[in-house]
Amino acid sequence: MISYYIHRDRETRQVESLDPAWLAPNSGVVVWADVREPTQDDATVLRSIFKFHPLAIEDALTSVHLPKIETYENVLYVVLHGIDYHIEEHAFETLDVDFFLGKTFLVTVHDGRRRSISEVAAACQRNDAILGEGPVALMHRIVDNMVDHYGPEVDEVEEWLDEIEARVLKSDRKELTSEILAVKRDISAMRRVVVPQRDVVGRLSRREFEIINQEMAYRFRDVYDHLVRLADEGIIFQDRVTGILDAHLASVSNHLALVSKVLAALAVIFGPLTIITGLFGMNVKLPHFPGGEDAQFWWVFLGMLAITAVLYSLFKRRDWL
Repeated sequence: MISYYIHRDRETRQVESLDPAWLAPNSGVVVWADVREPTQDDATVLRSIFKFHPLAIEDALTSVHLPKIETYENVLYVVLHGIDYHIEEHAFETLDVDFFLGKTFLVTVHDGRRRSISEVAAACQRNDAILGEGPVALMHRIVDNMVDHYGPEVDEVEEWLDEIEARVLKSDRKELTSEILAVKRDISAMRRVVVPQRDVVGRLSRREFEIINQEMAYRFRDVYDHLVRLADEGIIFQDRVTGILDAHLASVSNHLALVSKVLAALAVIFGPLTIITGLFGMNVKLPHFPGGEDAQFWWVFLGMLAITAVLYSLFKRRDWL
């Protein structure tokens, strides 16, 4: 489905169909074509009316996992990613938004769930000046909005790290290991998108392309700085989650060592008792302790009790129990 927005005679409005004459450089019309959930019919429009390169159209109809930027004659093709973090599922959903940027038009292709696109579309209908600034300024507004949405998602990751860190300090449950590794995967997924996206926006801010003037380069540089901060935060998060994982594994190891120490001490205590019961349980004559037959049991019992008390006090004094 394609929605068309045009700015003509200082007025922005949504139209049902596109007049190819509006795409001419001297038409005085700024066109924004927003393609949601693209179909083959939409691809035909992009090919026949906008004259986009077939390879770029093919990429726009499929999911591109990494941001990129390419030029096709007078059209700049850019792929960037929005973010949607589902903390319950431990998953960063980063779906691409494709931009076709020309001198008088901007074409966006996405899955229809991009908040940035819908917010900017609503703003264009309220304010005629937004689309009137031109397609480059419109693209900057969308990209800036996409990057702004990274902030709350990153804050959510940081809060989750704080919660796990507090739980690690209070508990040494082995189940925490899987949660920590899940967060580590989330952070890695974020960095895999943010770092290439930073490089793409950096190229837009350095005026590598004729269509980006100096004023727009300044605006993209502000977005680039934001992405640099996000990339740096990703590194900090990775270091932090690595430290949390090390602390948790050390806690688990200490707990296992304590359990092993207690079991070893118990084995040492019960070792002499096993020998004594084995000796006196044999059907052979053994030396008798003072007293009659009934007193022999109590002599053995008291001896075992004394050995247990001595070994226990020794281990307790050495803090082995």
